Amino acid sequence: MKLNKINFNGFRNLAALEIEPHPEMNIIYGENAQGKTNILEGIWLFSGLKSFRGAKDRELIAFSRDRAKLSAEFETTQRTHKAEIIIETRRSASLNGIKLPGAAGLIGKFGAVVFSPSFMSVIKNGPDERRKFIDSAICQLRPSYASMLAEYRKLLLQRGAVLEDIVKNPSLYEMLEIIDEKIAFRGEIITGDRLQYIQSLEPFVTEIYSGLSGGRESISFEYETKNRNGSETLSEALARTRKNDIARSVTSVGPHRDDIDIKINGQSARIFGSQGQQRSCALAMKLSEASVIKEVRGEQPVMLLDDVMSELDESRQDYILNHINNGQVFITCCDPASVLRLCEGRTIHIKNGSIENVS
Repeated sequence: MKLNKINFNGFRNLAALEIEPHPEMNIIYGENAQGKTNILEGIWLFSGLKSFRGAKDRELIAFSRDRAKLSAEFETTQRTHKAEIIIETRRSASLNGIKLPGAAGLIGKFGAVVFSPSFMSVIKNGPDERRKFIDSAICQLRPSYASMLAEYRKLLLQRGAVLEDIVKNPSLYEMLEIIDEKIAFRGEIITGDRLQYIQSLEPFVTEIYSGLSGGRESISFEYETKNRNGSETLSEALARTRKNDIARSVTSVGPHRDDIDIKINGQSARIFGSQGQQRSCALAMKLSEASVIKEVRGEQPVMLLDDVMSELDESRQDYILNHINNGQVFITCCDPASVLRLCEGRTIHIKNGSIENVS
């Protein structure tokens, strides 16, 4: 997977600019708040997924502009593609001149993995962040998974509405059973897909984390199906918790409640991990995500690494670069010297949203 060219117009603080990246290492440098991360964000949008910074579509448009336009040319092992994204009140997209139903139609077409400092929340914060990580990763491998998630979330909203009204209207009980059957069917598929993905991810994470820690520490994962007893099916769990769910007007069991327990040397990384250990966990997970994509799709995804070298010693920096030197990489930093001493590539200096120079 290679990005050959990308154009920005009206996106964030970036001027109308065009970048023709190096096929391997690209170092985007400059002072803070100059637009470095905005470039990575724009590239990421061609994955078809939402901004990795959690921004709403409208927030991606430059001030005083009504819309933003991004266009890209990228190549896979099969062919060269041309894609375009228009951002107004929401994103729309086209691929090779064909308009897609929505920006999500790009999912599975352009493979990318992004690491940013905010990804530390996957380790530090609650289960919602870990579910988002695994769901986003699976979507890139199987676009149909995104549709399954959307259907499941829609059913949850329907169930929530029924739970609120069922006390006043007992006739809704039959509808609740029908909704539960649909939730159970989709929920089991989602859980199964997550378990399968973790099984694919864990060997890569184990190897990379061991390398980052110098072999002194080990990492492990455990998928936790919350509020389910033993081998209880989701259908059985929904039936068992139905009375309490009605009383509280919430759905207490299902993949929307599950979590991934990440452990270092057998202890919770979230609770007991140091800052360095948590950062190494997050990096290992992202580098491993790229390895899984390559294994499943046969394509090395584009790596987008935002401020990845900060707070790492030289040995860890060297180890990271050794694991991303077989594909196209974009790294943002304030000082390119820390990366250039370890590799060769193109440097792009960004200032006030414009390219100062390329070398």
